[in-house]
Amino acid sequence: MQRRAISAAEAPRAIGYARAVEVTAATRTLYVSGQIPVDAKGQCPGDFDGQCRLAWRNVLAQLAAADMSLTNLVKVTIYLADRRFGLENRAIRQEIMGDHLIASTVIIAGIFDEAWLIEIEAVAMA
Repeated sequence: MQRRAISAAEAPRAIGYARAVEVTAATRTLYVSGQIPVDAKGQCPGDFDGQCRLAWRNVLAQLAAADMSLTNLVKVTIYLADRRFGLENRAIRQEIMGDHLIASTVIIAGIFDEAWLIEIEAVAMA
């Protein structure tokens, strides 16, 4: 699989993600349903930092279960319960993703459980 981050010069600059990702020669695609900030024991942290990191751990666990890793991610959609978490979400996403640029969308939405502050769905290719 080859991947290429694309950013059109006439579009606004992306901070910590790619405006588009082109994938060629992939043989597998993994669609990861929204990963919630709950662990295997049903526990949910009370703060955004803890919830965000746990939701990302859950995404990474699904990737590992499919014999994939962070580098296979090409797109994530992040649902936030409130826009006040936007900058903290961006910082944690950038910390986790490092130099690996993905297409990313953030949506402010009412999430299924009122205790959840974030949910992350993803697409990975190998």
